[in-house]
Amino acid sequence: MADKLTSLLSIQDVVLADGAMGTSLFSLGLSNGAAGELWNLEQPEQVASVHRGFVEAGSKIILTNSFGGNRCRLAFHDAADRVYDINFAAARLACEVAHQAGRDVVVAGSIGPTGEVLEPHGTFSQANAKAAFVEQATALKEGGADVAWIETLFSEEELTAAVEAAEDVELPYVLTMTFDSSGRTMMGIKPSDAMGLSKTRGWRPVAFGANCGIGPAQLLDSIMGLTGVAETADVIVAKGNCGIPTLGADMLPRYDGTPEIMADYACLARDAGARIIGGCCGTTPEHIRAMDQALKERPKATRPTYDNIQQKLGPVRITDGNEPDNRRRRERRRQRAS
Repeated sequence: MADKLTSLLSIQDVVLADGAMGTSLFSLGLSNGAAGELWNLEQPEQVASVHRGFVEAGSKIILTNSFGGNRCRLAFHDAADRVYDINFAAARLACEVAHQAGRDVVVAGSIGPTGEVLEPHGTFSQANAKAAFVEQATALKEGGADVAWIETLFSEEELTAAVEAAEDVELPYVLTMTFDSSGRTMMGIKPSDAMGLSKTRGWRPVAFGANCGIGPAQLLDSIMGLTGVAETADVIVAKGNCGIPTLGADMLPRYDGTPEIMADYACLARDAGARIIGGCCGTTPEHIRAMDQALKERPKATRPTYDNIQQKLGPVRITDGNEPDNRRRRERRRQRAS
């Protein structure tokens, strides 16, 4: 039987995901540096209100409040012994909101990085990372999550550990990596190479893509790189930050992306080949509502050029998998220089 997300993708060309849980919790009073995952137990209605806001704005995928819910990250908050309760509650809260939606809403169990640097680059073993992910994924599954949403990873070793954990607990899974302004992850993986990892390792993700990063324009570069090497059956995820952050007086980040910018980003991501589109840091229900409306009202266009992207979203450092556009840019530079 197909999982719920695959079933939804079989009847919809584009599925809208949600926005930022962390940013939303900060706006509700979460202190800078505090573990938002603890609110699943301490402030459950606040967490549910965030999910509800995104569902009402049009999201058909909501990510559980469990991004940092593994034992390694929770240890910084003296909560490593509460992994099961925190993640089980995260899934239950999201499921309750999904069940009240009156339409199909996929509950994706968010699994972020451990925060450790894995061997051979660091000292943390892949086996320990996998054990942490198995513990988290088990609780999310038993809480009712439809799919594991493995996100914001940057190394092959940690991605492997997370995939093996999801497969061990028999949860379908989505994979997203984070690429910076160099067009690579922190460990040097390019989008085209990331797609290759999934193929060569024999992984079977429901979808693969990019999240977070350096604003919507640069996220589009990652999507162009991913879709440039993707096969027809591959489902690509675009879940970019809402603009570029600046720190306020309270030391909390503020993002400069408007609903109009995020609407343009959503349509460009769709035109570039993404089929699951949402927002990451800074993205509110207002942004998601604008994205939903734009995706419904604007017809799909041809694959965008970098001129298209930069006119709508601002400067892009062109990186991986886009040689035709790179050649055109180099030619224009030569012409200007002459």
